[in-house]
Amino acid sequence: MNDCIFCKIIKGEIPSNKVYEDDKILVFKDIEPQAPVHILIIPKKHITSLNELSKDDAQIIAHVFMKVQELARELGVSENGYRVVTNCGVDGGQTVEHVHFHMLAGRNLQWPPG
Repeated sequence: MNDCIFCKIIKGEIPSNKVYEDDKILVFKDIEPQAPVHILIIPKKHITSLNELSKDDAQIIAHVFMKVQELARELGVSENGYRVVTNCGVDGGQTVEHVHFHMLAGRNLQWPPG
């Protein structure tokens, strides 16, 4: 996608505060953090939303969650806990049409969310 902001970040056309990168995902700090730790985990493959996932994407999504677990330990939040959020569609709060996961931690995250 030529106009996808996350694809541009992946290509290096838009700067990000990178936390981690490999051949499948890019992880960077959210520019409007909602918690002391707020990072975005995005697949490098453009997938518009959860509704667009295919069976071929299962390894990418599993990789995301295995990396979340590792990052939580590295960031020192695994013991107290963290939240992983994915928004899907307009009513779900998705504002960028590229599937992504928010990892929030470092404070008590109330329930229910907004």
